[in-house]
Amino acid sequence: MFINKRLNTLNYYPFERLRSLLKGITPPSGRPIIMSLGEPRHPPPSFVRDILDVNSDLWGRYPPIKGTSAFRAAATDWLIRRFHLPDGLLASDRHVLPVAGTREALYLMAHLVVPCRKSGERTAVLIPNPFYQVYVGAAVMAGAEPIYVPANWRTGFLPDFDTLDSAPMLRGKVVAHPPSLIDRISLAFLCTPANPQGAVATLDYLKKAISMARRYNFVLAVDECYSEIYDDSPPAGALQACAELGGDLTNVVVFHSLSKRSSVPGLRSGFVAGDPDILAAFALLRAYGGASVPLPVMAAATALLQDECHVTENRTLYRAKVDAAADILGTQFGFRRPPGTFFLWLRVGDGESAARLLFQNAGIQVLPGAYLAQPDSRGVNPGRHYIRVALVHDLEVTTWALERLRRILTPGARQD
Repeated sequence: MFINKRLNTLNYYPFERLRSLLKGITPPSGRPIIMSLGEPRHPPPSFVRDILDVNSDLWGRYPPIKGTSAFRAAATDWLIRRFHLPDGLLASDRHVLPVAGTREALYLMAHLVVPCRKSGERTAVLIPNPFYQVYVGAAVMAGAEPIYVPANWRTGFLPDFDTLDSAPMLRGKVVAHPPSLIDRISLAFLCTPANPQGAVATLDYLKKAISMARRYNFVLAVDECYSEIYDDSPPAGALQACAELGGDLTNVVVFHSLSKRSSVPGLRSGFVAGDPDILAAFALLRAYGGASVPLPVMAAATALLQDECHVTENRTLYRAKVDAAADILGTQFGFRRPPGTFFLWLRVGDGESAARLLFQNAGIQVLPGAYLAQPDSRGVNPGRHYIRVALVHDLEVTTWALERLRRILTPGARQD
């Protein structure tokens, strides 16, 4: 009776649902090959351990919420280099904050910028559909109404904000000037490169989304955690779009993580950058409830942000696995080279059935796409035909798994 009732409105977490789906199935032999979880398996740079060891005396100190000046400077310099930002756009003491992994920051951001009501109605949060599950948890637990915006093949696998209904939302009330849906939005989540589909937003797309956020006064939260895992061209960033719009960062925050870029998910290190007024308030909120980043971790993260060699090597390893997927799958299952991320978003008929078949016949664990999406207005789950496959293992294991996947899921193919 003491649990927040909003928690009851959330679906089970995707990986809990997957455990239930696969319960009772014994894989053929050995340990399962986990391709359901986006957990990088490439070895991190060796200097990470050295820096943690050198700074081990700092485990005995409380870390400051705003981090160290060295970390903020490294993050600021990286953003300027990576996204070709003009001098003066970012100041490390105003525009950057460290976070204990971006999942924590994405979740807490909703509790900062989502009011109970906007335009006299319950506030709304835009979420791409399919989505990263934390967006939903953040919106619901902040008391907002989640609005799932289609992000399917028709929209280029990015949310089409132009489809938002601008008609008045009466909700059974007699209101002289009822607000439209768009008037109720306080926060919009956008992921680029997108998880799970791998789509990448263009600069024009980002500029349009930013302009919309300012026009209707909501916060655009851009999850750029996969920005360094790309195929041909470096993805554009929201701060880059802000620069092209004149350099104003109002209403925009971006989220970056070292988990994928540097293969250190266990380090739990990332940062948020953007609108200085939002970040000042965010620092205050995190002082009460956020997890601060330990000083040895911040020292290692600073060094990682200052080094690009390991990032290039990491990206090359992922690219080789995408090459293998292209050779093995061709055009089967709607395969397309993802412009970003290390996920394949494969159309297999029934995602849950495919996941069970792969686990039962080869011990390959993938995630049904339906677990990353909500049914649309017609009751149709846009992820139901898909599975998400994470290319996180080495090339040999990945190649074997993809060959088995193709044989198992192709009608009439030999299973041996």
